[in-house]
Amino acid sequence: MTENSKRVVFVSQRFTPEKGGNASRIHDTVTHLGQQGWEPIVLSPPPCYPPGEFDQSWKRTTTDTVDGITVHRLWSWQPQVENPGMLHRLPYYLLFGIHAMIWLVWNVRQYDMVVTSTPPISTGAPGLLAAVVGKPWVVDVRDLWIDASVSLGYIAEGGLVERISREFQRHVLQAADCITVTTDGIGESIQETYGESLGEKIVIIPNGVDIDRFRPEKPNSTAPTADNTTQLETQRATTAVTTTREPQSPPVVIYTGNLGTAQDLESCIRALTHLSNDETIFRIVGSGDCESELTTLATEQGVADRVEFTGLVERDAVPKLLNDADIGLAPLKSSTELAYAMPTKLYEYLACGLPVVTTGCGEIERFIADSGGGVHASNSPERIAERIDELLDDPKKRQHAAEQGRAYVERFDRGLIASRLGDELTQVYNTHEATS
Repeated sequence: MTENSKRVVFVSQRFTPEKGGNASRIHDTVTHLGQQGWEPIVLSPPPCYPPGEFDQSWKRTTTDTVDGITVHRLWSWQPQVENPGMLHRLPYYLLFGIHAMIWLVWNVRQYDMVVTSTPPISTGAPGLLAAVVGKPWVVDVRDLWIDASVSLGYIAEGGLVERISREFQRHVLQAADCITVTTDGIGESIQETYGESLGEKIVIIPNGVDIDRFRPEKPNSTAPTADNTTQLETQRATTAVTTTREPQSPPVVIYTGNLGTAQDLESCIRALTHLSNDETIFRIVGSGDCESELTTLATEQGVADRVEFTGLVERDAVPKLLNDADIGLAPLKSSTELAYAMPTKLYEYLACGLPVVTTGCGEIERFIADSGGGVHASNSPERIAERIDELLDDPKKRQHAAEQGRAYVERFDRGLIASRLGDELTQVYNTHEATS
């Protein structure tokens, strides 16, 4: 077995063809690891998010290959209603976790180590079992799921569910060999909540973007081929975005991703009534728990003809949609419980040279300031509208943001991020073997 030929199982609640940020991130991560010599295996339930978009499956296990990666779909309950409550979510989480535990025991000789991705925290149960059978285990924490669930009203603060969840999470984090996090904020919160000693295990592996797929498109540009490899390499090497964006008529502001309770899309829709250009289009690409509420709000605000709900689109269609827009929106609700969050969409906007307006506090505010790729607004429709107008009215500011944002996110290419994760996995495996 060569250094990078380890068989590593990724346990993830979401995976392609689901189109959320975590599904695409796990897909890209395992694909890059496979190209770098690893042998990834993915355990995931049948796709079901957003609810109602996929057929319900009753097969105990199905196995297929996605871009060269073996994926085992382990049966779980699939929510079928929009914005499913806890009674629908818990069977979905728990049944998959139990099924993944059974798979790991039954196939214990078929893998060398395990990575469990959270949210939800129930994926920690298969990881605990992996540790029991002597396999090295990495907990990949992408979200402070308990904090967010309390903040958004999914579980009662101080209630029995929160107390049980935190005790379970504490046990998971203490038992794991390594904890990967996307931001400093998540790492700091873990130490504050579950123990400073966990800092020794924490490694930052940030979110990222495929900078070859998400890139600015020049007029009449074509997809890269073997004949224009040199041109592509030159394009990637430069940090400048040479295409000057002139606002369309009408201008297009875009949001891509989950239509969930953590996103402040309500304020963005209300902001349309405060823009100086009353023909500006707000294009919402994606689906989620709050889609019906947002559709109703657009009608109530009298802007239904200016809010376009595209629904889910194929992932390959997203870069063009971004390049066809004038401004990207990355709106998070302003909450201390969400201060750790760094949405994948922000990396994708900047990679396409799309100036951005963000809301929220904490990591997202620091990131947009550090990148120079846009502006930040407080969570009010009036302030969001002011920031959109500010960018639409100033071509030089938009161009500067496009150049700065693209140059900044090139360091977050998902191939590079996967390589960093691979180095950590190798270290965890070698350390585990030396101490076993």
